[in-house]
Amino acid sequence: MAERILIVEDEEKLARFVELELTHEGYQVEKAFDGRTGLSMAEAQEYDLLLLDVMLPGLSGLELLRRLRRTKQTPVIMVTARDQVMDKVTGLDMGADDYITKPFEIEELLARIRVALRRRAGAQPAALALTSGPLKLDPARHEVFYGDVPVQLTLREFELLQALMENRSIVLSREKLLDMVWGYEYAGETNVVDVYIRYLRAKLDDAFGVKYIHTVRGVGYVFRDA
Repeated sequence: MAERILIVEDEEKLARFVELELTHEGYQVEKAFDGRTGLSMAEAQEYDLLLLDVMLPGLSGLELLRRLRRTKQTPVIMVTARDQVMDKVTGLDMGADDYITKPFEIEELLARIRVALRRRAGAQPAALALTSGPLKLDPARHEVFYGDVPVQLTLREFELLQALMENRSIVLSREKLLDMVWGYEYAGETNVVDVYIRYLRAKLDDAFGVKYIHTVRGVGYVFRDA
């Protein structure tokens, strides 16, 4: 069965162009031209991926993503005319899986879609929870607790913590973490790992006064029992 993709884009000509290209590639495509309609469709139906513009009438793409992540982990690729680092980081931090900046080549967009869909199809929850003292990560429930306190993580933060905990005491380079969490064909910069390590430390190490995530200078990062 063809993967279903929802395009949320207010530039109707661009949306139609992308729709034709994706349809030609065998995807089933639907469109929304404003944020509120896009959110309603994304919540009411099951899509394999969303292409989500940042600047939308009615409801911004970032706000749409924030609300969607309350209930669904549908892969999202942000599409934006802004080529600013903070816009990209904000989208990723709120749960986006990837981003692409306008104007873009359709071949690059198709490649990013394939990577996101492969990651979704290949994601298999671990049978057992991962623990380290009071810290517990449950892949099946997609939950993290420190004692009885829930730790709210975005999808990417969760996957990064899971990769670190599954390889505890093993130093992982930025490139290795990119491969494990973002995928082999990720075309962004390796410093995205540093950004997400900071997020994890703020929500875990700093929040609870522990030291799980360590930097090995010149090599990468390692998870150690606190």
